[in-house]
Amino acid sequence: MQAISCPKCGTAFQVDEAGYADILKQVRDHEFTEALKERQAIAEREKRDAVELARSQLQAKLDAAELEKTLAVKEALGEALRERDEARQALKEQALAQALAVANARSQAQQERDQLAAKLERAELEKTLAAQALKERYEVQLKDRDEAIERLKDMKARLSTKMLGETLEQHCENAFNQIRATAFPRAYFEKDNDARTGSKGDYIFRDQDEAGTEIVSIMFEMKNEADTTATKKRNEDFLKELDKDRREKGCEYAVLVSLLEADSELYNTGIVDVSHRYPKMYVIRPQFFLPLIALLRNAALGALAYKQELALVKAQSVDITHFEENLEAFKSAFGKNYDLASRRFQTAIDEIDKSIDHLQKTKDALLGADRNLRLANDKAQDVSIKKLTRNNPTMQAKFQTLGESDDGL
Repeated sequence: MQAISCPKCGTAFQVDEAGYADILKQVRDHEFTEALKERQAIAEREKRDAVELARSQLQAKLDAAELEKTLAVKEALGEALRERDEARQALKEQALAQALAVANARSQAQQERDQLAAKLERAELEKTLAAQALKERYEVQLKDRDEAIERLKDMKARLSTKMLGETLEQHCENAFNQIRATAFPRAYFEKDNDARTGSKGDYIFRDQDEAGTEIVSIMFEMKNEADTTATKKRNEDFLKELDKDRREKGCEYAVLVSLLEADSELYNTGIVDVSHRYPKMYVIRPQFFLPLIALLRNAALGALAYKQELALVKAQSVDITHFEENLEAFKSAFGKNYDLASRRFQTAIDEIDKSIDHLQKTKDALLGADRNLRLANDKAQDVSIKKLTRNNPTMQAKFQTLGESDDGL
């Protein structure tokens, strides 16, 4: 047994070993409990201190983060404000630049519009003056062409005009008699009144030299036909009879003076040689009547000396075999020369006709030019700035900007 004193009241009591062990266990449990409580309290305090410390640290971090955030926000705000100010300044500068560009574009467009308007006015004035000058020049040229055409037409057909009041035979006879005394003083030109062979021509021309030697002889047939004639004759219809009359009357040449087939290009070109059908025969218009007589007579003058010598030789009964050969050679050479002269004469006539055609075409072209001038004037009157800038977006935008600015003012 062991004696144990109460620590509060001091009373001693006995306990056995089991009780003592139990009390000791209780004491130990109490101490453990107290120690545990103390430790728990310490742990609690440490926990609170740790939590407080962690809270303090967290708060410090939060404060630092808040401060950093605030500083970052302030910095970002400052940067944003600076960028805003820079953007505003850039916008102001851009607006100013745009305003200056618009002002410059407006000024340039105004200048271009004024220049274009001035050019249009100047072009219109120049066009009017040019058109007036061209019209006056064309009128003068048309007048000159008309006069030239009339002169050439008159030269080509004046005989037909004169024959409105007289027959073709009378016209040819009058034309020959006007130059008989000067050009053909010893010539015979009279109507063929000898019908003993059953037919006769219209006129016979014979010319001779002072000794009475015949130079040239021509049988003429004149044919005219009114436009109202029901049955139209052709030149071909009279060639055979004319050749017969030439041979029966002993003439060297035969000439048909004709106004038939007025639209024939063949007979309107000049002297037509039909010797391939009938020997020494020609078809002419009245205007070639005197030129052909002169042509044949002048060509025959070259053979006159041979004819005179031939007549003398025959009169003296001299052998003229070689002389006739020479004469034939001369005739052949003369024929070639005559053909050449005839072609040149024909060429001259062709040139006259070509001149008439050319002048007529020139007149038509001038009339066409006058019509084109009127059309050009109508088109120029229809010109507008809208049409001129139809396919030019830049000019359209400039004029539209100018229009809007003018509306704003």
